[in-house]
Amino acid sequence: MAEEPGVGIPSRAERKASEKAKILQRENRCTGLGFKLMTCCYFQHVFVKYWYVIFFLCNLQVFDDADELKNKVRQLAVAVKQANHLVVYTGAGISTAASIPDYRGPNGVWTQLQKGRTVSSSDLSKAKPTLTHMCIRMLHKQNMVKHVVSQNCDGLHLRSGLPRNALSELHGNMFIEVCTFCSPVKEYVRLFDVTERTTLHRHGTGRRCDHCGSELRDTIVHFGERGTLEQPLNWKGAAEAAKMADVILCLGSSLKVLKKYACLWCMNRPVGKRPKLYIVNLQWTPKDDLAVLKIHGKCDDVMSLLMKELNFQIPVYDRMEDPIYSLATPLRPEEVNSHTREVIAPPDGRLDCSINPGGQAEEAPAVEGGWFGRGYSKGRKKKKKTA
Repeated sequence: MAEEPGVGIPSRAERKASEKAKILQRENRCTGLGFKLMTCCYFQHVFVKYWYVIFFLCNLQVFDDADELKNKVRQLAVAVKQANHLVVYTGAGISTAASIPDYRGPNGVWTQLQKGRTVSSSDLSKAKPTLTHMCIRMLHKQNMVKHVVSQNCDGLHLRSGLPRNALSELHGNMFIEVCTFCSPVKEYVRLFDVTERTTLHRHGTGRRCDHCGSELRDTIVHFGERGTLEQPLNWKGAAEAAKMADVILCLGSSLKVLKKYACLWCMNRPVGKRPKLYIVNLQWTPKDDLAVLKIHGKCDDVMSLLMKELNFQIPVYDRMEDPIYSLATPLRPEEVNSHTREVIAPPDGRLDCSINPGGQAEEAPAVEGGWFGRGYSKGRKKKKKTA
């Protein structure tokens, strides 16, 4: 039987319609791409033209009034009481009360460098745990805080008496140096800042391991690096805490660093499975929209009100009972002059004779030391370019 003519062959009208649809699809794709490029260029133009306005707004500090602050803290207290696994994330903002500069505040390290100003490295031996550090210690003692994930290098959480297994110091601890050639890694806690000679990709402290003789290194994670040490960084503890968290309290952190750590930032989960996020910060953070509550107040003020709501007494830091004295490893006689940093001394002044409180180093440090080494180089480069 003969086939019917035209069966299975599209008509001329259908072919024209198909070609027209393809053309429209291509045009829409090009239009969409063009729109994206135009949008990108527009925002880039706006940023270049008004960068100082954007920078000012991002660093602008906002304060809640007294009544609003109390109301918000009451809401936070309810969340803390109801939490099954509360994890606290802390940033530089909790240590400003100890005269330690933050990074992005009005007088922060990065803010000063952005303005072309120089920032001097601080000797933090006289700093002591703040009211916020002591509140966190008490909340952990009361089994309300399960874990603390800190971005700070100042060692104040450890010195407050917070147990080490409940603490992850993601960027290291300025009082700890380690031998990575020993297995497991051998740790030395000192009574002085060990970062005097260290900077980006240069971690040697100049002292030697008393077991294998290898050069010790600091534990600091400088900008541009990734932390790999188990202690004091304790990535495993931080990751496990993040998985189990049902409430996260962020104190004094801009959250611009933590968001890059996928294993710690569990807010990327589906909405129904995310922990409740509470942020205490005077400045804007990129995660404000995800927060159940944003409190604009100083960390010490907020934590003081929170402890009243929870009916807990705030412990007072006692320098004589600072855990760092029992953890510290004395220097060997040949290492007495290996640093120029001031030593943390108890109030009665008693120190091991093998520790030199502020002796002169045999050799001057080859590089600008301390946590802000990377910041210094960035600031200098930017200043040269501007000039």
